[in-house]
Amino acid sequence: MIRPNAPKAAGFVLVGLAALALAGCGNKRELKPAPGHGLPPAPYGREQSRGADALLKAPIQAKPDRNVELRSRSQEREDDPFDLPPEE
Repeated sequence: MIRPNAPKAAGFVLVGLAALALAGCGNKRELKPAPGHGLPPAPYGREQSRGADALLKAPIQAKPDRNVELRSRSQEREDDPFDLPPEE
């Protein structure tokens, strides 16, 4: 005979196990190349190659800052020279 609270208890156990598994993912330590592998060579013009942490940081060109100005009231849109009707 199955107890009516068994599915709830199993759900709580699964959530608890998932939380424990995710808690172990937050370990932070210095990154190192895998055994038998090294960091990529230094680019032309640079004497030393960058470390693993510096290689993981995205350059500003890859992730530019957004300049979003929220409008506080509605305004008419300016004419868009590229908003052309489809060719027939």
